[in-house]
Amino acid sequence: MHFRLSITHIIYRLLVILLASACVGWLIGFVFLTMLLSTLVLLLWNYHHLLKLINWLWQSKSLSPPQSEGIWGDLFDGLYHQIKQQRNKQKLLNEKIRRFRDGAEALPDAALMLSEEWTIEWGNKKAQRLLGVRWPDDYGQRIDNLLRAPEFGEYLAHKNFDSPCLLVSPMNSDMQLEIRIMAYGSDDVLLLARDISNIQRLEDMRRDFVANVSHELKTPLTVVRGYVEMIQAADNTFEPLWQKAFQTIEGQVSRMDRLVEQLLNLAKVENNSSDDKQTVNMAHLISTLVDEVTWLNQEKNHQIELNITTDVGVVGYETELKSACANLISNAIAYTPANGCIDVSWQMMGNKAVFSVKDNGDGIKPEHVNRLTERFYRIDRSRSRDTGGSGLGLAIVKHVLHHHQAELIINSYWGQGSEFSIHFDPSTLSVLKS
Repeated sequence: MHFRLSITHIIYRLLVILLASACVGWLIGFVFLTMLLSTLVLLLWNYHHLLKLINWLWQSKSLSPPQSEGIWGDLFDGLYHQIKQQRNKQKLLNEKIRRFRDGAEALPDAALMLSEEWTIEWGNKKAQRLLGVRWPDDYGQRIDNLLRAPEFGEYLAHKNFDSPCLLVSPMNSDMQLEIRIMAYGSDDVLLLARDISNIQRLEDMRRDFVANVSHELKTPLTVVRGYVEMIQAADNTFEPLWQKAFQTIEGQVSRMDRLVEQLLNLAKVENNSSDDKQTVNMAHLISTLVDEVTWLNQEKNHQIELNITTDVGVVGYETELKSACANLISNAIAYTPANGCIDVSWQMMGNKAVFSVKDNGDGIKPEHVNRLTERFYRIDRSRSRDTGGSGLGLAIVKHVLHHHQAELIINSYWGQGSEFSIHFDPSTLSVLKS
C-alpha cells in the first residue's frame, strides 16, 4: 500500500476544516470564536498523536504502532512498514554474518580481520590456538603488539605481501607458522596463519636425505673413477669393445659425479641460515667468471661480450652469488651453438642492479619457461645428457636469489635466443669503498 501526501492536500484539508467551522460559527453567531476553537482542537489532536509517536519510538517496546485514523494512521502504518522491512534486512544480514563466521571457524587456518591501522576487528577460535589472539577480548588491539616477533614487524613495515612470513608460534615454540596478509574490501585486511610444522619437518627430512645420500655417494664414485682411470692408464692394450666400455663407464661416472656435486650445492644453499653477509664486489666476481669460462670454452669458440657499467656491490653470500652467476653463464655456453654470441652485463636499471646473460641460441618454448626452476626439470632430456645438464642449476639459482631478495626474469623466444637476468632489490645494494 502506498500513501502520498502533498502540501496541496494538507492546505485543502485545512481549508475544509476552517470553512466548516466558519459555517457553524455563522449559524450560531460566533464565526471567529468557532474557527479559533476548531484550530485549537486540531492543534491539540496533532500534538496528542505526536506525543504518541515519540512515546512509541523512544519508550515503548512494542513493535505495533499506536492506533489512529486519517493522516496519523497512515503515518504510523508507513513507519511500521519501514521498521518491518528494516528488521527483515537486519535478520538477513545477521544470518549472512553468522554463516560467514561459521565458515571462518571451519577454516583449518587462523583468520583475523584487521583494519588498515592493523587493529583487530574479528578473529576465529584457531587464532587463539595458533597466535594467542582472543576475540572479542583483544578487539581494537594492534596485531604487532600481540605478535612481537621481529620478522613479523619487518614484514608489516615492508608492506610487500606477495610472499608469506614464516615465524614461530607464540603459543608453541615447536610450531612453525606461515602468515599471509591480503587486502579486501576498501579498508580491511585479512590475515591467515597456517601451521606448516609437518610440512617443514618433511622438507627438512628431504633436504637432510638428499645431502646425506649425496655425501655418501662421493666416496664410491671416487673409487670407481680411480680404478677406471688406473685401468685406462695401464700399458695393457684392450680390445676395442673393452676400451669403449671403459670410456662409457668413465663418462657416466663423471656425469654422476657432477649430479652429486650439484645436489650437494643445492643442499648447502637450502640449509644456509647464516646471517654473516658481506658486501660482494659483483663487477670483479663477474669479470673473473667470464675470464674463466673464456679459457675453458675454446671448443665452441663463443663470442662472449662483457658489459659492466656500474661498480655497485651486493650485500650477501659471495659463494652463493658466484654459484648463481656461474650457473647462468654455464647454461648459456651449454645451450648456445658453436660460434654463437653471449652477452654478459652488470648494470643499473632504475633503482635496481641487474645481472644479465643473453645468448642467440635456440631459445625456450613458452610452456617450459615457468617450470625451469623446478628440481630436475629439463626441456630436452637427451640434449641435457649430451651437455651434462642435471636440471638443478636453476633450482640452485632460485634458492640463492631467495636469500638475497632478488628476482629471476626469463625472456626467451623460440628460435631467437634467451635472456636470463637477476634483479637485485635496492635494499641489498651497497656502494663499494674505493
